[in-house]
Amino acid sequence: MGSIVAIIGRPNVGKSTLFNRITETRDAIVDEVAGVTRDRHYGKGEWNGKEFTIIDTGGYSFGSDDEFEEEIRNQVKIAIDESDILLFVVDVTMGITDLDDAVAEISRRSKKPVLLVVNKVDNHQRINEASIFYSLGLGELYCISSINGSGTGELLDAIVEEIPKEEVLEEEPDIPRIAVVGRPNVGKSSFVNALLGKERNIVTNIAGTTRDTIHTRYRAFGHDFYLVDTAGLRKKGKVKDDIEFYSVMRTVRAIEKCDVVILMLDAKDGMESQDVNILWLAIRNHRGIVIVVNKWDSIEKDTHTTKDYEDAILEKIAPFKDVPVIFTSVLEKQRLLKAIETAVTVSNNRKNRVPTSKLNELLLPIILDNPPPSTKGKYLKVKYITQLKADYPVFIFFCNMPQYFKEPYRRFLENTIRKHFDFNGVPIMISFRQK
Repeated sequence: MGSIVAIIGRPNVGKSTLFNRITETRDAIVDEVAGVTRDRHYGKGEWNGKEFTIIDTGGYSFGSDDEFEEEIRNQVKIAIDESDILLFVVDVTMGITDLDDAVAEISRRSKKPVLLVVNKVDNHQRINEASIFYSLGLGELYCISSINGSGTGELLDAIVEEIPKEEVLEEEPDIPRIAVVGRPNVGKSSFVNALLGKERNIVTNIAGTTRDTIHTRYRAFGHDFYLVDTAGLRKKGKVKDDIEFYSVMRTVRAIEKCDVVILMLDAKDGMESQDVNILWLAIRNHRGIVIVVNKWDSIEKDTHTTKDYEDAILEKIAPFKDVPVIFTSVLEKQRLLKAIETAVTVSNNRKNRVPTSKLNELLLPIILDNPPPSTKGKYLKVKYITQLKADYPVFIFFCNMPQYFKEPYRRFLENTIRKHFDFNGVPIMISFRQK
């Protein structure tokens, strides 16, 4: 499971520029998931083979000017509570402000790794000026210019150095971990309570993962899985919540800790941009996905309603359309077990392994009949295919010129795999390598 890195600091110090630079560092070397919105608040970073989720606290709006400073402090406290590593960004051209002092004090008390990032250091004079920030008492300075990228390599080295080694869960590893996520008030808590309500006697809470994320063991009706806490099962402390920010931090944490994401929607609202962003994060984390449309009892229906509604959702999440959509009513207790059964099935699909011989027997003739388009007078050929041993499906296509295989052909290969093997609800990764 990955670590969560939060970028904190007062406004206008360059947090979002740093966020963009770190997330784009990864995008340059990893296939972008085409057609999916990228949220400006959270993304994936990767450096030297280590992945992490990065959150930009600068993207969240505040109330009136009177509340401004208090809101920043609240966001910093929430970020500290929910993240593993903090990047505290300051601006060399402004020196140390009162708000920097306040953020530094909260950070020092956190007992979390804090990397002090001095931004806008783009000449030798400013390197000298940066030394004033040693007085914040946070140790080493990382002088960068997030606009032109200088210094970000050393910063990324320091981030991956702080990422803890994988902890062994105090849980049985083969039991699926399912997280129920979604926007506020779609019915997540009611769904979890409806599942757990009658079966309290066979439920145990296990705090065995990083940061004591609570996993609730569910054993009933022939099922056995862990529900990952997202619906406020843990104490929120004394922080006055910035609701949107807190729910995003919780959602990111839950996605990091699960095998399958149940993304819950409100039937009246449908699939909104924030839902697409949550889905994108689950895809980038290679998690299984089930979409649950709750409050279906409140919708007037005709014979086409379910199909039309499902088509509209799948259109919004294209090109990744191989996702189960379940219509539920927590209030009426309708299809709750169907949602859980589907999530368990998706968890099993995530572990599906296709023998190499079968892959090549099936796919090589199809590729021969539908060859990749030639480019610059060169013919592209796939010679051999195998599935890697990984926690999620990764297929390697050995070929003559991997750099020329484009996104449309990658999608064709993915659709062909999905047509012949059951990876419903599971993102597939396809990589081209030289052979």
